[in-house]
This record gives sequence, C-alpha cells and structure tokens, in this order.
Amino acid sequence: MKILFQLLILSLAIPAMGQPLRQNPYQELPLGAIKPKGWLREMLVRQKNGATGNLDKLYPKVMDQRNGWLGGDGDQWERGPYWIDGLLPLAYILDDKELIAKTKPWVEWALRSQQPDGYFGPTTDYPGERGIQRNNSRDWWPKMVMLKVLRQYYSATGDQRVISLMTGYFKYQLKELPAKPLDHWTFWAKYRAGDNLAVVYWLYNITGDKFLLRLGDLLHKQAFDFTNAFLNTDMLSKPGSIHTVNLAQGMKEPIIYYQHHPEKQYADALEKGLSDIRKYNGLAHGLYGGDEALHGNNPTQGSEFCTAVEMMFTLESALGITGSVTYADQLEKIAFNALPTQASDDFMARQYFQQANQVMLTRQMRNFGDNHGGTDVCYGLLTGYPCCTSNMHQGWPKFTQNLWYTTPDKGIAALVYSASEVTATVAGGIKISFTEDTNYPFDETIRFTLTTDTKARPVTFPFHLRIPGWCKNAAIRINGALFREATGNQVVKISRNWKSGDVVELQLPMHIFKNTWYENSISVERGPITYALKIGEQVKHVANDKDADDYGSYDEVFPATPWNYALIETPVTQLETSYMFEKKGEVALYPWNLENAPVQIRAKGRPVPSWQLYNGMAGPLPYSTIYGVEAGPAEDIILVPYGCTQLRISQFPVTRRR
Repeated sequence: MKILFQLLILSLAIPAMGQPLRQNPYQELPLGAIKPKGWLREMLVRQKNGATGNLDKLYPKVMDQRNGWLGGDGDQWERGPYWIDGLLPLAYILDDKELIAKTKPWVEWALRSQQPDGYFGPTTDYPGERGIQRNNSRDWWPKMVMLKVLRQYYSATGDQRVISLMTGYFKYQLKELPAKPLDHWTFWAKYRAGDNLAVVYWLYNITGDKFLLRLGDLLHKQAFDFTNAFLNTDMLSKPGSIHTVNLAQGMKEPIIYYQHHPEKQYADALEKGLSDIRKYNGLAHGLYGGDEALHGNNPTQGSEFCTAVEMMFTLESALGITGSVTYADQLEKIAFNALPTQASDDFMARQYFQQANQVMLTRQMRNFGDNHGGTDVCYGLLTGYPCCTSNMHQGWPKFTQNLWYTTPDKGIAALVYSASEVTATVAGGIKISFTEDTNYPFDETIRFTLTTDTKARPVTFPFHLRIPGWCKNAAIRINGALFREATGNQVVKISRNWKSGDVVELQLPMHIFKNTWYENSISVERGPITYALKIGEQVKHVANDKDADDYGSYDEVFPATPWNYALIETPVTQLETSYMFEKKGEVALYPWNLENAPVQIRAKGRPVPSWQLYNGMAGPLPYSTIYGVEAGPAEDIILVPYGCTQLRISQFPVTRRR
C-alpha cells in the first residue's frame, strides 16, 4: 500500500507525456492519506451512523436494488451517484469496511456496465419521481457524478479498470457530442460540464492520451459560457437568472479549463463571479440568496443545501489550481457557518433551504422561488426537494480530503485547517506524516508535529502554510523559537532541514470585525466564524399525515426568546471593548449546537418593536439609516457561532446609542 500511495502521488504531481497541462501549485493526496481528528472526525462518524451510512434503508424507493445504477428498472438519474459521491470518500477516510462494502455494488456495476461503444451507465429510461424529471438514460449529466465517484475510487485503490472505463467513455463522448451536445437531453449537463472536464484533465495527467485535450476543448465549447457571463454580462445582478446549484457547481468550469489554456480571462472570470455573487446576492453565512433560482441578498431568502456542498467543491477545486488564499478563506466560511447548521446533530435530517435571518421554521409558503409544499425550512429527510437528501453527504468528507496537498517542489501544504493527520511522500520519496492538533476555528493556535521514517537523519522539504486574509499578524514558531511573523492573505513557505519530532506552531490571532449587507445591516465576525443572536428554541415534531410520501415527517422550530434586536452603532476602534469575546470551556467533541457552543460574544442590543414576524419569517429588515433604527432601551444579548444555531439573526439592523 505504501508503494501504491507513492506511485499515486507521483502520477498526480507529474504531467504525463504529451502536451503538458499547466502545473498546478497544489496536488491532491490519495484518498485515505488524510485522517480527521477531533470534532471533524466526529462529524464524519455522525454521518456514518446517520443518513450517509444508512440512506439505502432510509430512502429505499430510490436507493434500493431497483436503482438504475445497480442495474434495476428504477431511478437512473443523479441521486444514486450523488449519495455514493459522499459515501465513498467517507468510507475510505474512516477506513470503514462496512461502508466500503456498501459502495462496492455501485462501483462494480458501473465498471461492468460499459458497452462496446464506450458508453457506461443505465440503459433503461425512467420517468422520474412525481414526473418532474423526464430522464433519458443516455443523458450526459448523471454520468458526470459517477465519474467523480470513480475518480475517488481510483485514488483510494489504484484499480486500473477505472482508467480503462474512462478512456473508453471519453472516446464515446468525443464521437457522440457533436451530434448530441451537452444539452441534447436536458440542460443540466451544459451548466455542470466543469465536473466532466475536471475528470478529463485528471485522466490526461495519468495517460497522456491527446484525444482527451480535444474532448476538453469540445466540452468547453458546448458548456454554458460562465467566462463571458461573469466578465461581460450582468447575469448575477438579476434575480431568477440562473439556478443556484448550477451556479455553484458550474462556475468552476473556467478555472478547470485554465489548466489547459492558462489565459488570464479564465482566472479572472471565477474571481469576478465570486465577487459579484457577494455584491448582489451575498449573505453572512458565506453563501447567497437562491431558493432554486438566484434571489438577491435579503437575509430571509433561502440557500439550498446542495449549493453549500457544491460551492465547497468548486472552491476546493480552485484552491488546488490557483493556490489563492481567497478560495480557502471562502471555503472555511461556508464550512464553519452554513454547512453544520443545515443538518441535524445526528445527520438524519436536513433543511432544504436555510436563511441567514431565520426565526421560525414552520410549514408554510414563504417568499421563495419554489416552496415544495411549504416544507423548505423544516428539518426532515425529504423536506423541500430530495436532491439534497442524496447530495448533502459530500461536504465534510471532501473538506477533509482538501486539508492537505502536495506541491511540485516536493513538499507539503496545509491550506485549510482542522485537526487531522496526513501521510505523504516528500523530497524524492521519503515518507512523512504531520499530526495537526487544534480546536480551530474556535481557537487561534494550530500545532503541527512531524514524524519521518528517516529517524535521526534530517530531510529537506518545503512546508507551505496559509495565512488567512482576515488575520492581521500571524506568528510561526518552530520548536518554540519564532520563525517569522506574517500578515494575512499569503502562503508562507518554510524550507529547511527537518527531523522527526519537529513542531511547528501557527498562531492566528482573531479579532472582531463587521461586514455590511442588505439594507445596511451588519454581521459580527471573528476569524472565519460569523456570530448570530442566540435564540431559545422549541421543537415540534410533525408526523405528517398529509403527504408523507413526498416530504416525510419533519421538525418545526419556534422561537422561545425575543429575536428582533438591533445592534448599537460602534466605531471600528471600539469593537473589541463593545463586543466581549468569551471562551466557555473545553471544545466539545460535537460543538455545533447551542448547548455545546464553545465560544460566544456578549454585546448590547436594542429591541425594535416594529420588526415583527411576517409570513413565518423575520419581517422586512429595517433600513439602517445614518440616524439609526428606532429601538427600545439597551439589553444584554449573546451571540454564538452561526453554525451552532437553528434559529438566528446574523444580519442586524443598526441603531444609535441613547
């Protein structure tokens, strides 16, 4: 297995013979080389014991043996591959034999399904649940998800059948796409072609087959032109202009294509797209308003769970290709805020949409683009629409897989932070491991301990460390001695002779800051965490005797304490004294709920009597003028990490002191 890992790392780091792709600054490690620790491992264990490890039992009408991706006559669309796209990396990261065995029938059937013409996958059409999707089994889109699955499977096992299948299928694509383009059957593949293209380039780096570059150019030509849309149109300023999962998943295409065509416009396109999303649709949790289609930046608009995990994967892809700290910062913003709150503590239920200002979770129609029987914000397995039931599983496993990278200079990089252990080869094949101990993002200190197999003999390699953009002055110590200080928004490279037992300590001082949003509302932030008003919660379980086949049972949540507070206008120079940060004690193994929230901020707020419920939501947000919002006397309020809440205000109106 050690030799296999080394060969895999080398194959991913060194372009094959033929016209080389652009050398990326960071390369992925084999699946299973990174092991989570602490609360992150607990998240994966809860997925194993929850819906990720048991979806075949919880959702049998789609995931049973009739599924088209198991050779049956049932659903042959995206949902089976979506589930395995999260289950498979979870299984190999945890090295869980039971979960690995659960993925095998899906992988084996896909590998055996290849036809003489190169096509693989289901061959029997299926009408789709509730008739909403009229699927053609040869549609390009579902295969894109299974290609991601097979790529991960190869990374974990080195099974050469994956290379053979992909080579045959991509030859089939190159032959068939001119007459049957990406949008021949449905429009999904046209918008999500970046996932297809990424696997094409991945395979090229292994085989060097030149036809893959021609296929890549064809896929780019037929894909939705995100480059032009971001650089030359006002698409992102228009509500309803694009489906938000298509946006999150598809917007990686320019930066994927950049690997073969390293022209500035493709890198600029993704940067501009993310900037405009923030400008026109951004929300304090790191995502954007999009309850199906793009829907502006009112904090009561919904953000879909699929959007969270797909945007994370896009940012992870962009991080390896560009090395940009900005993408890692945004990835952590989503992972430490939007992601944990959208699933229940036991990972058995989820919200279809979450709201940045979310004060009541009940079944009723809201100002969303699609309401799905009014169940969108209720916690359930099937509430809203069940695409997220299948797709929510990839978030934490792929986050784990992207904590560490190898580098072309034969080193290793820690670009995203969480407690973990990594095994890799550096400096021409020497095996090392780093143990990362931290309670980040709740704590400022990250400690890396090196173990090598060279015993007393030093080994020379570079160690790359990201300094987040929000950090004003980081400190790096090696074996207790100060190595250097560094300002934010850069990667520091430590090149030296290392020996087993060396300790690198990264100190990332966090400060309280605020951001301005819709109607001049503000968010209170510290490090990568957005803080939200702590609201008491009353949970009511609804068995649902109305339409359980469609939406299942679910939980509604009601506020037990007031929520309609404005924050008091505070100069930037007084934030640290007006907002009192507190650690509550040891970080719990599972920190993402009100009971276990390990940190909090004490502040003063003033109630706003005119700000009341509207349609089961916080009513229209009072506009914070230079004179401030009319409000009552100041009261003590507590702000907790956004990811610990079910009910919250995270974008506050502002009032003046009195």
